[in-house]
Amino acid sequence: MSADDELRELAEAAGVATTWRDVHGRLQAIAPETMRAVLTALGLPEDAREARHLLRELEGRLPPLVTVTVGPDGVAIPGAQPGHRFQLQIEGGDRIEGRLETGWGGEARLPSISTPGYHRLTLDGGHATVAAAPPRCVTLNDLGAEILNGAAPWALAAQIYSLRRQGDGGVGDFGGVAAFAHAAGRRGAAALAISPAHALFSADPSKYGPYAPSSRIMLNVLHADPAAALGMASVLPAEDAPLIDWPGATVAKLAQFRLLFDAAADHPGFVEYRRETGPALEDHARFEALHAHFYGQSPDLWHWRNWPEEFRTPQSPGVQRFARENAREVAFHAFCQWLADASRGAAQQAAREAGMPVGLIADLAVGTDGGGSHAWSRQREILPGLSVGAPPDIFSPLGQDWGLTAFSPLEMRMGGFGAFTELLQATFRHAGGLRVDHAMGLARLWVVPQGLGPSAGAYLRYPMQDMLRLLALESHRHQAIVIGEDLGTLPEGFQGEMARAGILGMRVLWFEQEQDRSFRPPHGWSPDAAAMTTTHDLPTITGWWRGLDIGWRDRLGLFPEVDTAKQEQARRAEDRSALWGAFLDSGAATGDEPAPEDAESVVEAAIAHTASAACTLAILPIEDALALPEQPNLPGTTEGHPNWQRRMPGEAAHLLDDPAVARRIEILARARPKGD
Repeated sequence: MSADDELRELAEAAGVATTWRDVHGRLQAIAPETMRAVLTALGLPEDAREARHLLRELEGRLPPLVTVTVGPDGVAIPGAQPGHRFQLQIEGGDRIEGRLETGWGGEARLPSISTPGYHRLTLDGGHATVAAAPPRCVTLNDLGAEILNGAAPWALAAQIYSLRRQGDGGVGDFGGVAAFAHAAGRRGAAALAISPAHALFSADPSKYGPYAPSSRIMLNVLHADPAAALGMASVLPAEDAPLIDWPGATVAKLAQFRLLFDAAADHPGFVEYRRETGPALEDHARFEALHAHFYGQSPDLWHWRNWPEEFRTPQSPGVQRFARENAREVAFHAFCQWLADASRGAAQQAAREAGMPVGLIADLAVGTDGGGSHAWSRQREILPGLSVGAPPDIFSPLGQDWGLTAFSPLEMRMGGFGAFTELLQATFRHAGGLRVDHAMGLARLWVVPQGLGPSAGAYLRYPMQDMLRLLALESHRHQAIVIGEDLGTLPEGFQGEMARAGILGMRVLWFEQEQDRSFRPPHGWSPDAAAMTTTHDLPTITGWWRGLDIGWRDRLGLFPEVDTAKQEQARRAEDRSALWGAFLDSGAATGDEPAPEDAESVVEAAIAHTASAACTLAILPIEDALALPEQPNLPGTTEGHPNWQRRMPGEAAHLLDDPAVARRIEILARARPKGD
């Protein structure tokens, strides 16, 4: 066997796909240097034989955690022999004893388990946790919400930062979320989907993109509403600007929080929260204090890998000493997390009290910034030297590198999925639902070695069945639904796996087209999904009809050739006619096709058309409820377009009061398929 063959064999054994099919269906081979870089990031030895031996050894060893679906089938137990005695301590219940059974392939199997939970397995050769999961995630039907008011349910979606309320200091917070959720719930909404609330970088307010967080297990403290925890109304001045001044708002909010901390550092609620949350909170609070300390000294010290060596790991003596010497500063950052957590809890309570059977649907980003708190505190679990992205396709011919790091699938298994479970529990907290961004990451991620372009990446496989079972288990423990963003290039059979796991996919109006570019009738949309007019990365109804997204991309030089914009506008004109025809066919519209600048009737038709889809749930972004022209984010841009900065034109509590907006909400509710 040649060295290249050995490398390919090792890569496949480690979960690195050595080939992939591009958007045109052509088979592409992964370069040897890419395979080596990914294998190194996985922590495997350079010697191929030694690496294969290690992988085989791991496969035959009892792992810290084994997942199983409750029901008649048991589960294979690596490293054990049929007939060996076992003891299974059911979580919060009985103890089961017996002998391991023999499977069809001669493997040792644990008998069937009927009780979901994290159970303790004891064998002669060691211990493990058995995560016994229900067959699927919680569904709207499980929550008694499959039919509401005689029709299929609907929801609204909003960017947290965009919602206004008096005293929010220029950045939307959970107080605004609570007010908006209350208004939506009173009008019949089943849920409110919100943007990611993950922690950003307090010391660097230029990093405000919600999908590139510092930590996914901690919260963005700028979304805290102090009244939820302390009962104190905010004293920050009202901000009427249409765009957020992130640096100015960050300074003002943190200054207010410091005053509150000075007055309430010993608040019993904070003391209890800090005790219960434990090491994860302390690590993040210490990182925030350290990041402010070093980044304040020099921009070159922004990334923790550039800090002095004694501060690069949370458990180091240097970090322990810093925490003692700066105990009050560390406590302040923990205090801010308490404010944010209490605020999120109050928003979910407001949503439920307003009649929402689901309430808030949280958003889970696909990864974190490699220079952030999560990467610093969970170094064993992440992939060093790799970032997540996407392979070349029609929209991005060079591929994409999102600059995010992700969990190592090998370490997931070796570490008992501890970091992944911690992440799920943190995101489900105070929520009735969870949207998984780039859900394909449950099966595979396109990883890009540092120094190579995104086209030189490779697909890295993840333990999908284990992750789906853990997702289902946590979904049931939190009684929360799950939505997966399944847009883009999907692994074969992925949507079927999602449907079997009870995860709703996403069906977006703009993408519901046939090969001939005609738009699919709503009754043909998948029931196992949430229908929506658009997403945060796509044009609003008004913006799409007017072609504003094409204009933005043209002005910012995002098209590869001079004539591309004209071609796109011509294509959009054809798509407008096709879409209007679909509206006429579905009964969502009547009359002649409106002109590009006349989008008001188009908005109502698009809402009615999308809401009538056969999908289990329909979600309307607030931008479309208000018929706004601009989208929250323009992918592929970091400058030139005001990404993640736009604010809503009115108070969150009253956004739905405008007669035109109320009419659109009524159209949405009335168009949902009727129940039996």
